[in-house]
Amino acid sequence: MVHRRSNFPESTDAEAKAALDPSSTNEAGRNAARAAHGEASGQVAARAAGELNQLLAKRREPGLHLVATPIGNLGDISLRALALLASADTVYAEDTRHSGRLLSHFGIVARLRPYHEHNAERERPVILAALGRGETIALISDAGTPLISDPGFKLVRSCVEAGHLVTSLPGASAPLAALVASGLPSDTFLFAGFLPSRQQARLARVAELADVPATLILFEAPSRVAASLADLAQGLGDRPAAVGRELTKLNEEMARGTLRGLAADFAGRDSVKGEIVIVVGPPVAGDVSDEDVEARLTAALARMSLRDAAKAVADDLGVPRKRAYEHGLKLQREAGNTGEDDGGG
Repeated sequence: MVHRRSNFPESTDAEAKAALDPSSTNEAGRNAARAAHGEASGQVAARAAGELNQLLAKRREPGLHLVATPIGNLGDISLRALALLASADTVYAEDTRHSGRLLSHFGIVARLRPYHEHNAERERPVILAALGRGETIALISDAGTPLISDPGFKLVRSCVEAGHLVTSLPGASAPLAALVASGLPSDTFLFAGFLPSRQQARLARVAELADVPATLILFEAPSRVAASLADLAQGLGDRPAAVGRELTKLNEEMARGTLRGLAADFAGRDSVKGEIVIVVGPPVAGDVSDEDVEARLTAALARMSLRDAAKAVADDLGVPRKRAYEHGLKLQREAGNTGEDDGGG
């Protein structure tokens, strides 16, 4: 049994517990519980305000500060982030209109300037010069942690090379939010960004990722999620996976299953909206041996082409088609048959 300390003052603890019991008919107890909860909430708000005031009173360190912002729920902003954004000399944002609404929501009036892939070369020297004058610069993205599939790497590298302070204020991150809620191994993982939009390039990229011994995390556009899941299944085998959609927002969804099952799920939907994060489980060594693959291929090659045999065996065993095809080529070479010329999967 796990014991937790009550949030209610000791004097009202018994009444509060009774009031939270659905079977309780003690109106006085329920009223006492509501009052105690209000008192506790007020204490939390007061202490948070006090901490924020202390942070605002501190002298800001000159340097580049990478500030994480919410990925959907404004309540995920940190007190440190609010204090830094309120006191920075300049806040650089990927989209100033989008970030301006965030700052306005919290009553922050800041000097806001754009920093994105189209003006980065021009703005980088401006930022370095400001840092050289001892200014405090904040960099934020549209949502989440800066530099994760967003501009900023070259700026950070230039600041480091110039000897300026570079520090991060951690917070919301869509890849990590999806990973920890996916139910998939989280001890080793690779964030691989967006897959290519064209299928041929996408399959080539998936093939590069096939042997990575880690859980994979990917971003995807809602219009391509079904196709990408199908291509991941083709290239990786039918691994366990999860799809996070609209994380931290009102319509948050975490769909879990296998790559083929999820591909069918999203292909069957009328429409898919919102930001998408795909999480794919790592390859499981030894689940299907080479001997098993070749035994199935030997039987399949007796009645179909190498391409079709590789596809059938890969689908049946849940292994990448590339692996099945390469074993099929090996069997054909050993048998002295090199006439297959219809390409690999």
